[in-house]
Amino acid sequence: MAFGIIIIGDEILSGKRNDKHLAKIIELLSERGLALSWAEYLGDDPERITATLRRTLNSGDIVFCCGGIGATPDDHTRQCAAAALNLPLSLHPEAKVKIQERIAEMASEAGKEIDLDAPDNQHRLKMGEFPVGSGIIPNAFNKIPGFYWRNSLGGVQYFVPGFPVMAEPMMKWALDTHHSELFHQIAHAEKSVIVYDGIESTLTPLMEAIEAEFESVKVFSLPSVGDGNRRRHIELGVKGEPQAVEAAYVRMLSGLDNLRQEYVAVAT
Repeated sequence: MAFGIIIIGDEILSGKRNDKHLAKIIELLSERGLALSWAEYLGDDPERITATLRRTLNSGDIVFCCGGIGATPDDHTRQCAAAALNLPLSLHPEAKVKIQERIAEMASEAGKEIDLDAPDNQHRLKMGEFPVGSGIIPNAFNKIPGFYWRNSLGGVQYFVPGFPVMAEPMMKWALDTHHSELFHQIAHAEKSVIVYDGIESTLTPLMEAIEAEFESVKVFSLPSVGDGNRRRHIELGVKGEPQAVEAAYVRMLSGLDNLRQEYVAVAT
């Protein structure tokens, strides 16, 4: 199953906020022996969000969607998810309880009497309106839950807030609660070298030969123009099934020697 992430918000695309979700989900997946397959950024455009969710909600992927699940005018994700699924929004009973618990806590902290029927508290309940049939994601930070949707293909999409302090534990919960059977199932290794003053066109035939010889291995090339600490170079490496990687790495070093390339191994 492929893992993906969708990050929503005009503030990300305009540069007002720096995205932290992508790096965090890569870290969380890596810790569990998993890897991210794709990522998409979207602004607060309901039509584009709906079109994207219509595609991802009907895929077999496990997807995290960050942002836009609040109840202000610029939050569209809950409504777009419902539209993509052709389902109505409905106040989730467990979400209602959690939101009202949060309202009570806020009233207590402010030394005020609680009035659950007050207009502002009724508006807060909209944050618990999810597409009918959704499950909820607990939010340890402020109790306002996210939601998830599971489809018939085995795909699952998780919707969490745009705030990293909330999103990170919610994504951890989703992985550890629903997908632990996938952890560390695929053995993976990676080995590389720094090729000084390397030229990709010179190295390409070697890269193609290695991928042709080792079907379970991918070759990668990461050029750098260099800086004050290291001259121009290419990080050249192989990744994939560990045993095949070891053999491919030996083949790569032999090929570099034949090409009279200067290189040094990257510590692992």
